[in-house]
Amino acid sequence: MKISELLREKEVTISCELFPPKKGSELQKAHDVVREMAQLKPAYISVTYGASGGISEHTVDLANEVQNVNDVIALAHLTCASSGRDKIQEVLGELQEKKIENILALRGDIPADLDFPLPNQYHHASELIQEIKAFGDFCIGGACYPEGHPEAESIEADIDNLKRKVAVGCEFLTTQMFFDNNILYNFLYRILKKGIEIPVIAGIMPVTNINQINRITSLSGTILPQRFRAIVERFAENPAALKQAGIAYATEQIIDLIANGVNNIHIYTMNKPDVAGAILANLSEIYKAE
Repeated sequence: MKISELLREKEVTISCELFPPKKGSELQKAHDVVREMAQLKPAYISVTYGASGGISEHTVDLANEVQNVNDVIALAHLTCASSGRDKIQEVLGELQEKKIENILALRGDIPADLDFPLPNQYHHASELIQEIKAFGDFCIGGACYPEGHPEAESIEADIDNLKRKVAVGCEFLTTQMFFDNNILYNFLYRILKKGIEIPVIAGIMPVTNINQINRITSLSGTILPQRFRAIVERFAENPAALKQAGIAYATEQIIDLIANGVNNIHIYTMNKPDVAGAILANLSEIYKAE
């Protein structure tokens, strides 16, 4: 099933994300994580393409495991910052062969040791979207940044870039993580004013350890509200309490989003089925997986 069709049903959807292992020897463990995630019955599971601009040779394998082994819709990430056109064509062929029809098209992080762009590379996610559209009948999603892309001149310029993605075939958007729902509500108003009317999926990250918080603030520039900072300061020395508080905070965010009409939620689970499971348990009457 195409995710665009799923989102048109107007029901609450909660999806999860996982990332492939860096080493082939860890692939079986990743398959176990897929199985545990699938047992939670998310609307779909997305599989990333490699961190910090890298390429994962296991993305297609895990997307296949999600969809064709565990019977959950798979969303395969595909990034072009570190992949030439030949590699992109190869991956698209593999996805098509395995009947995985949903792709999240991203530029991705630019590797520190790479001159970007090379002659055989795409410059922007919009170019990648065009290529995917020309290749076959895929449902294509894209990323959006409620606080503005870190490299954009302004939020308005970033929204203009977003509009270009939609114009060439992006069918739904997933947001970067945010910790203040008002930031999202303001962003949704601004993009609607610009004529962007495709579904937007709210990306929520349950922060469960101090290292995650440090990484978020150093890499993404995401604003941490004072209320969230107070939680971190109070429980920073107690990992179990911080994990519980992080799950509670994410749960409260999701409840507020759904209450205000944002029905599509994506949880950045960091390969932790127990965290996803705890959130879904907290939402058991709000989100009833069929």
